[in-house]
Amino acid sequence: MSADTAVPVREAPEPRPTAGARRLDRARDALRRAAPALALYAAARLTGMAVMAGWAWWIGRHPLTLLGHYWDGIWYAGIARHGYGLVLPSLTTHGVVFNDLAFFPLFPGLVRAVTTVMPVGPVVAGLFVAWTSAGAAAWGIYAIGERLHGRRTGTLLVVLWGLLPHAIVQSMAYTEPLMTALAAWSLYALVTGRRMWAGALGLLAGLSRPNAIAVAAAIGCATALALLRDRRARTDWRVWTGAALAPLGWAGYVVWAGYRSGGGPFGYFEVQRLWGSRFDFGMNALGFIRHLIIGRDSMAYYMTVAVIAVAVVALAFLLLDRPPAALSVYTVVLVVIAIGGTSYFASKPRFLLPAFPLLLPVAVAMARARPRTVAVTVGALAGLSFFYGTYLLTVARMPM
Repeated sequence: MSADTAVPVREAPEPRPTAGARRLDRARDALRRAAPALALYAAARLTGMAVMAGWAWWIGRHPLTLLGHYWDGIWYAGIARHGYGLVLPSLTTHGVVFNDLAFFPLFPGLVRAVTTVMPVGPVVAGLFVAWTSAGAAAWGIYAIGERLHGRRTGTLLVVLWGLLPHAIVQSMAYTEPLMTALAAWSLYALVTGRRMWAGALGLLAGLSRPNAIAVAAAIGCATALALLRDRRARTDWRVWTGAALAPLGWAGYVVWAGYRSGGGPFGYFEVQRLWGSRFDFGMNALGFIRHLIIGRDSMAYYMTVAVIAVAVVALAFLLLDRPPAALSVYTVVLVVIAIGGTSYFASKPRFLLPAFPLLLPVAVAMARARPRTVAVTVGALAGLSFFYGTYLLTVARMPM
């Protein structure tokens, strides 16, 4: 057969990428877009820790102990080591009983898992879980900011979250970074239509902290709106399943802890009451603010008043901006729980750390501002955050 009459060989078509490969490619692309924001966040938190560590060494205290084995971190390390079962009456306050059932199980469970597979103790493991969670939270916060307002706003939203006055908590062996990570990605899944993922992550968030019920409330609200507006949603099993999954983690632990404490299905709330924590619609907070006005106390308490005031104003601006209903409900529930709870007044800013949507209006405004204005604002916030975080851990010495 001559060359002119040879039959051409047809090349086999390239195989189409699988669904898993496509998801992996999307995740890589999302991480690439978020990389500048994550780098800025890491720089902010590392600088904050370095400033705190330098001062701690100067005054003879160990930074690792302050970050990993301080206040609630001691309780989480104890649960990771020995499980639940520690009950201690207060030596200073009559009627107060400290019961480790007040602490939700996901964080100490992860710490226990890390100590099982790595040659580290619970303090280092707790910091590993917290720092990993903080990175995941920053990525999730960026993803929501980018989705709603673009990459510049997403980056500034992450920077603002990392430079809050009390942002040092994001670097401690506390549960706020873990809850924020799960909440942010659950809300992102919700606004992008991934209802099953939203519900599953909401379930895990509910195992992290008491105020994580805000995630289930957000998913419930979004589900109700979807059922009202879209007839097809009423027959979509994923919508119903996602909504059903979301509260199971929180409710499951509350009921289990209640029976474990001997108080029945609602015994968990008695455990909290004996700790001195209950919901009184903010009357205790108002009384403490009055005390600060007519008397004198630690700087941390005055900073707490400032944070609460800014949070209330920021919430008003957020609601005026009309974000997705899920973000509004999530943030409102967190603010109400933080302000309405009793005792541990200085801890209220920490309770507001997962309420990152409060920062959205500021991030949007900064995204439209001149670069010099943004640089001056970020620099001022960084100075306040690094100074105040160092003060909280090395000088204030009060429950956080």
